[in-house]
This record gives sequence, structure tokens and C-alpha cells, in this order.
Amino acid sequence: MWWLYALLSAFFASLTAIFAKIGITGVNSNLATAIRTVIILMVAWGIVLAKGEQKGIASLSRQNFIFLVISGIATGLSWIFYFKALQLGKVSQVAPVDKLSVALTILLSFLFLGEELTVKTIVGALLIIGGTVVLIL
Repeated sequence: MWWLYALLSAFFASLTAIFAKIGITGVNSNLATAIRTVIILMVAWGIVLAKGEQKGIASLSRQNFIFLVISGIATGLSWIFYFKALQLGKVSQVAPVDKLSVALTILLSFLFLGEELTVKTIVGALLIIGGTVVLIL
């Protein structure tokens, strides 16, 4: 079932790029990111509250909290740079470069999480990198 959620994530990420490019026309990219973040915050907390999942806050460990905060900071920086890139470049070039995160994630998951690095994942990462280079040149 994970792959269905991953496909939905990819679909909505692609819509994000298109809608963001239209939405940032004539708008400061940092302001646009802040507005988008408020909407995401409302949607995420709306889902949590509607499902009664806010009870889980009490069970967060210190490590959970620290790494969720760090992840949030990384996400925020990613969005700020993504919106700036969208404002300055073509979506058809910015989005593929942004997806280099897949190849970087494969490498970082090996280095920091000890996940297996197989020939298949190496070839896949190299194809992503190669495809990105083709699209931006």
C-alpha cells in the first residue's frame, strides 16, 4: 500500500509545482512560501484533530521531537529555495533538479540509516541524476 501513497505524493507534488509557479507571479517567493506553509499547517492540524490523533503528542520521545523539529527546518528551507527557484526558472527544469533529492536520499539513507545499497538502487540513482542533467542542459 505504501506505493499508492507514494504515487499520490508524486501527483500532488507535481500539482504543487504548477500551482506554485502560477501563484508566485509577481509575489515575493518568501511570502508565497509563508502563505503556503500556513495553509499546510491548517490542513495537517485539521486532519489530526478530525481523526483525534492529537493524543499522540504526549507519547513523543525527546528524540522524536528533536528530529521532527530538524526535519521541519529542513522542509522549510527546501520550500524557500524551491519557491525561489520556481520564481526564477522553468518548472520543467526546477522540478527535475528538485527530484535529485531522491538520489541524495538513497545515498544518505545508506550513510546514516544503514539501508542496503544494491546495484538496482545505485543504477536507479544514476539514471535519476542522468535524466536531470539531460533536462537541465
